[in-house]
Order: sequence, then structure tokens, then C-alpha cells
Amino acid sequence: MKWINITESSQVKDLIANSNDKAVIIFKHSPRCHISKFALRNFEASFTNPTGVDCYLVDVVNNRLQSMEVKEELDVHHESPQLIIVSKGKAVFNTSHESIDGVDTEKLLLRL
Repeated sequence: MKWINITESSQVKDLIANSNDKAVIIFKHSPRCHISKFALRNFEASFTNPTGVDCYLVDVVNNRLQSMEVKEELDVHHESPQLIIVSKGKAVFNTSHESIDGVDTEKLLLRL
């Protein structure tokens, strides 16, 4: 799976703006957390990206500022691991931990 790593603040504003044309996914991940590693691995194994959305990954440990900007810009409670779908500049769906599922995400994206 091809992830676009969020390492700069400008990327957060850009991806939100880009979501006006096409939905995007943000995955907030902690490399220190076994649950986060498990959730990421399971998502990657089950998500085929049928709509060709851009998928962004933010490391909540090494890129804390950008992680907090995602929280504030999209007005979502911070969790890790967390999957957020952004469409038309707003978080239209977010889930965390064992509720992160690639197949369910695909179904949601196909309805947008």
C-alpha cells in the first residue's frame, strides 16, 4: 500500500483542500504501540482502494504537531490508531483501534 507521509503542516491544509475534489484517508499511527501496528497491518491487508483515494499516514510520535493539526482542523477527537475519511473539507467518518476495517472503509468510500 502506498502511503503519503504527513511530515509538514502545509500537507494537512493541502489534503483538506484536495478533499473537495476527491475523498482522502488519514491514518494516525504510533510506531510505539502494538495495537496501532496491528491495526495498520490489518487495514493494509484488507483495503484494496477501489476508488483510488490518496492515503495519508501521520506518525503521532515523530510528527506530533501535524497529528494535532489534523485533530484541530477536522474537529475530531485524537486517537491512535485512528482512521479518518475526509470529503469536501470535513471529516465524514472516523474510527479507531479494532474498529478500523479496510472492507468497511471501501464501502463508505463507494457511497461518497
